[in-house]
Amino acid sequence: MPAYLVVNITVKDPEVFEKYKAAVPALIARHGGEYLVRGGNCEVIEGDWQPGRLVIVRFSNVAAANAFLNDPEYHQIKGLRTRAAHSDMVVVEGV
Repeated sequence: MPAYLVVNITVKDPEVFEKYKAAVPALIARHGGEYLVRGGNCEVIEGDWQPGRLVIVRFSNVAAANAFLNDPEYHQIKGLRTRAAHSDMVVVEGV
């Protein structure tokens, strides 16, 4: 069953975050991930959620998403994101 990594990111240091954005796509692809949403305009329809930078990545299953998240190479890249932004992240199974 496909799994979706959903991330809401509030960027605090755009210069450092650009380094993260440049480094992470190849690693996502290596784990079979595919970007469905990567930033872009977001229109709130209901509620008071105000997403910053919304990212959605599809993986073949939860195990593949977790393999990406637990990859030692990703942990090096993740440090850029955690220094440059605040993130809320979930993995959810889908269709």
